[in-house]
Amino acid sequence: MKPRGVVLAVAAVAALVAATALGPSWRAGEASAREPARLAPEFTGIERWRNSEPLSMAALRGQVVLVEFWTFACSNCVHMLPYVSKWHDAYEQRGLVVVGVHTPETDFEQMDDRLERALARHRITYPVAQDNAWATWKAWDNHYWPALYLVDRRGNVAFSHFGEGDAETVEAAIVRLLEEPAS
Repeated sequence: MKPRGVVLAVAAVAALVAATALGPSWRAGEASAREPARLAPEFTGIERWRNSEPLSMAALRGQVVLVEFWTFACSNCVHMLPYVSKWHDAYEQRGLVVVGVHTPETDFEQMDDRLERALARHRITYPVAQDNAWATWKAWDNHYWPALYLVDRRGNVAFSHFGEGDAETVEAAIVRLLEEPAS
């Protein structure tokens, strides 16, 4: 094996070891177990709110909040939208608040009219924050589309899921958090 091949092989093994060590909350398409308590960051730098007046995590304390990072041109995000809408409809009366954070990957996705059409096309009625400057994305230290974060009634990020799929696990986490006492 040539020296360059050895270096590439070592790098590939190191990446595999690092990915394995980070656990399931790191891998796309998998959900984390209950996360260590960390206060959910605020929505910041939002250009415009859709379907709602501006929201804050502080004002939402006492409720279970599902924060969904997405963008309308991401096929994985679009595949998760029916589940997120279903959870909004099914659990809103029990105290779930769904907040979409639309963080565009391209200039095309920043256009107001295109986002409005996407919200109408997918029948999204829950609040959506337009995060064109990626300020909320960065505040949450997010790295994925789609990304789902569940915030417990105390305001702590309790669960995360990256990528599409595994909707049953996400829904089970929603139900579990809604059943926890409000204290």
